[in-house]
Amino acid sequence: MTSSVLTETTASRSRLRTVLILAAAVVAAVAVNTLISAVAAASGAPSDYGPLTFPAFTLFTVIGVVVGWVGWSLVQRRARHPRRVLTVLVPVVVVLSLVPNVLLLAIGFIPGTTVAGVVALMLMHVVVAAVAVPAYALASRGAARSSA
Repeated sequence: MTSSVLTETTASRSRLRTVLILAAAVVAAVAVNTLISAVAAASGAPSDYGPLTFPAFTLFTVIGVVVGWVGWSLVQRRARHPRRVLTVLVPVVVVLSLVPNVLLLAIGFIPGTTVAGVVALMLMHVVVAAVAVPAYALASRGAARSSA
């Protein structure tokens, strides 16, 4: 085998590994978010509250994991000290992701909004970050090994 074929094979395995890790993160986050949704419904959130329905939070979980991975990858490639940047950036992004939920609670722009529903949505944001960040770190380690 030539060097370029080995490099392509290694890169393909690395991409597959990354996809599998991110898919596992999505599955784990959706599973926990499903429990959060059920607890919210038991705590007074309407069972048909749009943001807490399975299709809605699953879609946003997938989007969150994918967009987070893109951001993580950009920081890993471009920052002089990526670990330091991510140590600050991740909590800031999580806190900023809660702002729409605070506005939702204050304004109630989605019918059926309750405190239990908004707290559940906020917890879901934290769950996605808590599951995704270790997955990103694991996927990054594999990518770093394959490019070495």
